[in-house]
Amino acid sequence: MKYIIKHTTTYDYTENVSLSQNQARLIPQNSELQRCFKYDIKVEPNADYLDEFRDYYGNAVSVFEVPTLHKKMTVTATSEVEISTRQALFDNTPWEHVRELLRSPTDKNQVLASEFCLPTLLTTANQDIKNYTLQSFTPNRPFLEAVEDLMGRIFTEFSFDNSFSTINTPISDVFTHKKGVCQDFSHLAIACIRSLNLPVRYVSGYIETLPPPGQEKLTGADATHAWFSIYLPATGWVDFDPTNNLKPQEQHITLAIGRDFNDVTPLKGVMYGGGAHQLHVAVDMTPINTSQDINKTKE
Repeated sequence: MKYIIKHTTTYDYTENVSLSQNQARLIPQNSELQRCFKYDIKVEPNADYLDEFRDYYGNAVSVFEVPTLHKKMTVTATSEVEISTRQALFDNTPWEHVRELLRSPTDKNQVLASEFCLPTLLTTANQDIKNYTLQSFTPNRPFLEAVEDLMGRIFTEFSFDNSFSTINTPISDVFTHKKGVCQDFSHLAIACIRSLNLPVRYVSGYIETLPPPGQEKLTGADATHAWFSIYLPATGWVDFDPTNNLKPQEQHITLAIGRDFNDVTPLKGVMYGGGAHQLHVAVDMTPINTSQDINKTKE
């Protein structure tokens, strides 16, 4: 499946901004199952420079500065991405074996994966969360199977509520109140898995939303999204979406990976002035099949 993705972020300020410096992680990754053919980032007002580098986790980071006096800034990232479907996995490696293996990693991939066993401020589990995890991670259960069970329980037992949390809401509050959004459910799952010293990372990206039958898709109705990924020594990284209780396939586009949200924030920066601000984000994922479709989409 191929997509044209348009991600528009708009900041409206109550006072003038005289200077802003920003980092954006808005360029889709290239991986075994995903290929980003091309991308473009436009900033209004115009940035006086726009550069790019790779961060520690291999994410593409765009850096730019806007020195023009402004009360509104718009960042539009457009990309063309192709997604391949992962074949069905049959990995029966017990979770205890994965944990023991990564305590003494023997190759580069295992060394890198072992870093994702460590908790962060956003993914630190308490004893209640660890006990909740152990209900899925029974002795000698395959790691893949245990994670699927944990994901299903989070999906069933927690409610989606976009008014409950912010980025600063402790994961313990999410666990206690059994509600949150995709970011919270991903952080919770990560906290659960890391409580057992197992490798799991945070993934940011997009998900295509489909309208009800007979209705047209609204412009900007697709969404930024978050999920998590576990490391299987014989297979590599495998994604799980606890918000939707599924393994991401062709409707998920990966932007960046990290330990938690703080490593993969789509757009962040510092500014002089501005006062209060309002943020608006719109995402469009347009399926494409031919070069003719691509040209039509760009028009």
